Amino acid sequence: MRTIRVAELFAGVGGFRLGLEGYDNPDFPQFAMDAAGPFQTVWANQWEPPGSEGKQFAWRCYEQRFGQGSCVCEDINRVLDDYERGDNRHGIPEEIDMVVGGFPCQDYSVAKPLSQAGGIEGKKGVLWWDIYRFLFLKKPKYVLLENVDRLLKSPAAQRGRDFAIMLTCLADLGYSVEWRVVNSAEYGFPQRRKRVYIFAELTNRTWDLEERISSGVLSSALPIKKPESFGRVQLPDDPYVVSQSFNAGSKGKSPFGTAGTMQNFLVATCDVVEAYEGERGCLGNVVVPAAEVPEGYFIPADKLERWRYLKGSKSEERVDKRTGFKYRYSEGSMAFPDLLTNPSRTILTGEGGAGASRFKHVVEIEGRYRRLVPDELDRLQGFPKGWTDTGMTDAQRAFCMGNALVVGVPHRIGQELARRLREEQG
Repeated sequence: MRTIRVAELFAGVGGFRLGLEGYDNPDFPQFAMDAAGPFQTVWANQWEPPGSEGKQFAWRCYEQRFGQGSCVCEDINRVLDDYERGDNRHGIPEEIDMVVGGFPCQDYSVAKPLSQAGGIEGKKGVLWWDIYRFLFLKKPKYVLLENVDRLLKSPAAQRGRDFAIMLTCLADLGYSVEWRVVNSAEYGFPQRRKRVYIFAELTNRTWDLEERISSGVLSSALPIKKPESFGRVQLPDDPYVVSQSFNAGSKGKSPFGTAGTMQNFLVATCDVVEAYEGERGCLGNVVVPAAEVPEGYFIPADKLERWRYLKGSKSEERVDKRTGFKYRYSEGSMAFPDLLTNPSRTILTGEGGAGASRFKHVVEIEGRYRRLVPDELDRLQGFPKGWTDTGMTDAQRAFCMGNALVVGVPHRIGQELARRLREEQG
């Protein structure tokens, strides 16, 4: 079976690469992981805008783990500007079979219709348009992207518009698409992390869109119960039209469910239920021995009440400091401490730091309360223990994991894609 050459955009600390390619480096035997198939990352890009060199800690981690020169640290927009001018100083390979990446959920508005000279023009700085440019320039057969699940229903004034723009762009380039909202805990991983995965393929085969939801790459990798009802959406063939009018005036429900397929601008979509029967992961699976926990991670007794307040339910009068306006603030309670027998809550970028927070994790072990250490955060995302221990601060390690994906999800998707390719090639 031939090698699948992968370009990793917005690479972070290498979650997609680790999930697809695995890890086999004699210098770091403790990080050994199996490959999902014959995947080889031939180019990667990671850059944190704007500012000092000190911000590039994720890129430095990537380079330490995968080797010097393995990842380009430059604004992808500038990289593609150079490439389109014929200047390939950043070494984008001629042949790329697959593009992968996780990217921020932003405003994807289109500023220029296809009918105008030069075609589509998206807002500058919106990273989707760099992905679109990369796909337009390199025409990889496969695409695998990850994003927050609110992508399917943003913005509030035109629910689903941003995702519709993406689908229309992919259709314009000739791709057929599957998507799924995946809660990693529902597939045996130790963290509840809900993200949308988008798999696109250049193919001449005509799909039965509804059947593909149950039998596609994503549903075969991450099984679901067979859905019974579907919605249909006919997309305009110009992203500019989508930008201007898709679901206009609607502040209600997005037309896109938690699963769907698209081919030739026609969408089938529905909400689905997981059908996983394997072992279940939990927070307790990743807890390190007490001897490995620095004293600074334990919460002093006189600080516990502040943590309890932030985690607890509230219904109280508050005053806006700017206007003096009084209002009633309410929120429900959260588990305190976090239950070791359940999957963890979603890791956020602000997990680091000793200050009390509603959203940071706290565990109780042998009668003492403490925050999670970076090695535990690495493992909750499916990275090997110590993966981000490359000289960055604990807060930076937590930030990297808050931005990362659950490595096992692209691993399972890669396994299914590789299986199908083996069958096709006999």
